[in-house]
Amino acid sequence: MKTQRIFPGVLLIGAGCYYLLQQISIPFDQQLLSWPSILLVLGLALLLQAYVGREYAMIFPGIILFGLAIHFHLQSIASWWPDHWGVYTTIAGLAFLLSAKKQKQEGLLIGSIFIIFSLLSFASINPFSWLYDAYSFLSSLWPIMLIAIGLMLLFKRK
Repeated sequence: MKTQRIFPGVLLIGAGCYYLLQQISIPFDQQLLSWPSILLVLGLALLLQAYVGREYAMIFPGIILFGLAIHFHLQSIASWWPDHWGVYTTIAGLAFLLSAKKQKQEGLLIGSIFIIFSLLSFASINPFSWLYDAYSFLSSLWPIMLIAIGLMLLFKRK
């Protein structure tokens, strides 16, 4: 299989399945025929191109699209799924971490920072009061932390 044909092949298969599901009637067709399904197909196509075709630059956008699709589908299906900004930073953090792992880039630090911010944001909706107190203290310092990390990244010598 030629690696240049993976992305368009998966994209055409996904589009064909999408339109085929519109023609036949199945029980979950309203959920499957929503716009997050298009994001899911695009993300899956990018991830397959990245891993099978060894074009690792496709990992980051693939994880972003696939993660957003999963989030929006679960948000409409499951009442327990969080509707919080921490979900988006978790998806971005995972994209940075997985992309840095394959491309040997410095996205490990950025991904870790995103994951830490996500965990702190979820701590604010947690019933444990000590986590909420820690989050409220750190949330007042986050602009300073962002500036410090940005300066560190700018002036860090290799």
